This record gives sequence, C-alpha cells and structure tokens, in this order.
Amino acid sequence: MTETLTDDALTTAFAALEPPAPSDLITALPAPASVPGHRAAIADVLDGRDPRLLAVVGPCSVHDTDAALEYAALLAEAAARFEDDLLVVLRGYLEKPRTVSGWTGLLPDPGMDGGGDVARGVRVGREFLVAAARVLPVAYEFVDPMLAPYVADVVSWGAVGARTVASQPHRHLASALGMPVGMKNCVSGALDTAVAAVRAAGLSHVFPGVGVDGRLSVLRGSGNPDAHLVLRGGTSPNYDATSVATALEALRGAGLPERVVVDASHGNSGKDHDRQPAVVADLAGQVGDGNRALVGVMLESYLADGAQALVPGGAVRRDVSVTDGCLSWPRTAALLEELAVAARRRR
Repeated sequence: MTETLTDDALTTAFAALEPPAPSDLITALPAPASVPGHRAAIADVLDGRDPRLLAVVGPCSVHDTDAALEYAALLAEAAARFEDDLLVVLRGYLEKPRTVSGWTGLLPDPGMDGGGDVARGVRVGREFLVAAARVLPVAYEFVDPMLAPYVADVVSWGAVGARTVASQPHRHLASALGMPVGMKNCVSGALDTAVAAVRAAGLSHVFPGVGVDGRLSVLRGSGNPDAHLVLRGGTSPNYDATSVATALEALRGAGLPERVVVDASHGNSGKDHDRQPAVVADLAGQVGDGNRALVGVMLESYLADGAQALVPGGAVRRDVSVTDGCLSWPRTAALLEELAVAARRRR
C-alpha cells in the first residue's frame, strides 16, 4: 500500500509546527519607522528620480546575528560616507534556496543541524532584521512564502531568486509585497522567465497564503509597480554592456520599465568571490559612461574572505560565510568607493 500525506504513519514522523503567529512577533518586535522611507528611496532610485546607484551588499546568508550586526555597522559607516552617490542596502538573507540539499538558513534551521526549530528561527530572525533595519535598509530573498509574514514588514528591498522566479506563488507574493522586488534571471541565464515574473508581479492577484494571524487566508496582491529585473549570470556571465543592452531590449519588448540591477556574484563571478572586483570594475565603467538604466549592483560581502564548510559537530567561525564565498570587508569598502566614483561621474 502506498502512503500518502494523510497517512498517520507518515504524519506522525513530523512535529507540529507551533511558532508564534506573525502578528505576535510584529507586536513584540515592531519594524522601525524608517522602513517606509527606505522603500520609497529605493523606488526613487529604480525610477531614476534619484540619480544615485543602488548597492545591495552583505553576506550570502546570515548565520551569526551578532557578527552580521557588526558587519552592518561597518557598512553603515560606508553608506554615510558615500550617501551622495550610493543608496546602500544590507543583505539580510535568512533563507537559502538549495539546488539539492544543504543548510536552508537561519529562519527554518537556526540550529544549523537540520533540527527545523522554526519557532526559534522566526523569533531570532526577526530580532536580527529589526536591529539591522535601525541601521540600514534591509534586503531579503523570499524563499518560502509561508514565512514571509514574519519578516516582510521589516524589509525594504526584496528578491525572488533564480530557483523560484518561475514559481506562481512567488510571483503572487511579490504582487502583494510593499517594497521593490528584484526578479533574478533563472539559473540557466535565460531572461524570459524573469521578464515574465516582473510582468506577473505588476498585476493584481488573489491567492491562498498565510495571514499575519498565522492562519491560511485568501490574500490579494494589488500589483507591485517596483518589480524589476536582476541579472545574476547563468551558464555564462551577463554583466557586460552587451548583455545589459540585451536585457533592456527584452524589458522594452515586454512594455516594462528599462532598468536592471546586476549581481556581481553567482553566475556572473562563476561563484568565485575573488572575481567580483573584476565584475564591479566593468559595471563601474558602464555606470561612469552614463548608463542610467543600470540602476543597481549586488555584492556578496562579509567580515572575512571566503567560505567555510559546515561539518556536523564542528566549530563554525562567526566571521566567514557558511554558504557562498564572500569578499572581506576591506576589499568591499574599496569596491563601494569605486562604484560611488562611477555614480558621481554619471550624475
């Protein structure tokens, strides 16, 4: 006999999920009053009303919240130094999409041991995001739509990743989110799926989801006017001027605003953090030469260079990424200055 999801033999293997309702955490840990202003400022950059360059910078994933806040303080100092030229946003990613397997992030697995203590994860994760958002606007990749109500009101820039950009629930979620949302091109590098996602996110949708009271609800997304395309490379990079022009042509053909954010990591760096400076140099050249449709750049950066492997029972360094390799803070600071100079030239 084949077991189904309703068979007691299967369901008894799972613990009941009993985290606090999103509304409980929202009341206990309210979002900073600065979030709406941060969202509006990012939208102004995307629309060209603000001539600065958006810079979404930070760790691939947050695994140590104290260390990540230490990083945020360093980034905030640089953001203030370059505020005339850059609008700096902190990557505060707490969920990680996996191609096959691996650590899924602080929100679903705060113990980093596969224990799945979501009740602890949503509390620890929201505590971090609220603290970070008091320092800088926060960016977040929405991986599991069920977890979105726990964090969405704290986020100023959202992302739908390369592995989920074709997903209807993620497109519907983006239509209901109150912040600009970047749609990454899919893992292969093809643009059509992401362009379709930008279009879909701009439309109104009615869909099932988790409400702030924690119950399954019928939600309505009124359409997100600030959805946009993020180029993250694929089987080959797509950060060069020709690739950017191709992306803008695809957006124009779909009747969408011609604006792109380019990720200097992932497929554009061949997943080698040491290649990010070369990508940034190319992008800075495009910006400095006057490309106003290139509205933002993403960087994977942390306190120390590289990445570390998670070993069961092994020690975990607080200052090194546990997922993708990141650039150290000193190297990142130099790249931010390079981007600020380019944005100043363009202005």
